[in-house]
Amino acid sequence: MLDVRRLHMLKTVAARGSIAAAAQSLALSAGAVSQQLSALRRDAGVDLLRPDGRTVALTEAGRVLLEHAERILAAVQEAESALAAVKGTVGATVTLAALPSTVDRRPLTVARIVAPALTALGSHHPQLTVTCHVTDQAQLRELTLGTVDMVLGQWYHHLPDATPRGIEVYPLLDDPLIVVTAADRADERPVALRDLAAHSLAVPPPTTDCGQAILHACHQAGFTPTTRYVTADIAAQLTLARAGLATALVPRTAIDPATPGIRTAPIEDRPILRLPFAATRHTETANPTTTAVIAALRTAARQGRAMHLPAD
Repeated sequence: MLDVRRLHMLKTVAARGSIAAAAQSLALSAGAVSQQLSALRRDAGVDLLRPDGRTVALTEAGRVLLEHAERILAAVQEAESALAAVKGTVGATVTLAALPSTVDRRPLTVARIVAPALTALGSHHPQLTVTCHVTDQAQLRELTLGTVDMVLGQWYHHLPDATPRGIEVYPLLDDPLIVVTAADRADERPVALRDLAAHSLAVPPPTTDCGQAILHACHQAGFTPTTRYVTADIAAQLTLARAGLATALVPRTAIDPATPGIRTAPIEDRPILRLPFAATRHTETANPTTTAVIAALRTAARQGRAMHLPAD
């Protein structure tokens, strides 16, 4: 009979491209992974992997087995969720990965969403331990591999949806980018995106989701932005705006509109929406632990948003 743990190793090796990378991901030695894959090969009675330069690739049999392995592993996940639902109690552990967006050298996502959510969870579910990894590798693929239980990420509505199959996404809030200038350079009236064609902008690199979304929105508005300053550091963008050197486009929840020396204004015609989300592996039966964590993240995100809305 095929071993579920070995099927998971095969899936991880296929995704990572090498036994060494898979071993690092699984917190095992390369020798241990090789031994388990050799045992899986004996169980299957056919080669599942072949050398491919410095990496390995699936054989035809390996591809067939991987297709079935993904369904088997999803069924195991579904069974675990169904049992948890029957028990009706929040579990003991969750591993969460979050992107390290920062402002004023503080982890923005951690300060505004994760920390308040964990505080609330600690009060309502003291038996639950949440391990949080703040990492650039907070990718949805990590969910499919089982490296983490949940990802706190972000998506921009100008970009195509790239959610992998089998992943459930839970939107936390809409967080539009706002126009930030020096306090003496503009008023707080809404700005048409096309008006920014005459501005020197401080924006994230085009290799980032935010940078891509800004470029795409500007192109849709009929112009190519003048990006004189390129930085993903929100604090640096605000410094440049405060000095009158550039106009910044910054998520609304990232700053306090009352910050001295700057003025903020919404984009009225072509809003650029940052959409923070929590994501988990999809199951037909809701897992009480997942439900509790998502509810805490959603509450924290919305409370954080309310704190950073301009006063009427």
